[in-house]
Amino acid sequence: MRMCRTAALTLSAVAVSAAAACAPKTNNGAPTTSPSASSTAAPSTTSTGAQFDIGNTINYVSTGTTTTLDCGDGKSLNVGGFNNTLTVKGTCGTVSIGGGDNKVTVDKIDRHLNVVGSHNTISYKDGDPKVENLGSGNTVNKGG
Repeated sequence: MRMCRTAALTLSAVAVSAAAACAPKTNNGAPTTSPSASSTAAPSTTSTGAQFDIGNTINYVSTGTTTTLDCGDGKSLNVGGFNNTLTVKGTCGTVSIGGGDNKVTVDKIDRHLNVVGSHNTISYKDGDPKVENLGSGNTVNKGG
């Protein structure tokens, strides 16, 4: 029984820590509160995205962020979320984009580019991936 209680307390502490780490921060490090629906505050430009690696795959989920990711030499990348502007350095084996209104620029894609969301703009500078555009209103460009 004592081991179960300790495990439950540990999991609770991890969940609270993770939630606090994902909350937007002010300059003094305290979490900020979300503005009310009637607020006219400008959208946040701070990164509130979550990135986690599983094996050789980078998983990135966010809304309204601008950031740079790095595939290194052959990692795969999964992106979910909306209104993100992502610059991806290095060579990605496979890139999968879900969500909508994302702008993703990748240095190089080797094998596959899968797009299942809507109104995403994906550009890759190098590589010859098999492109599967299963969403709607997406734009895929090689170059630039």
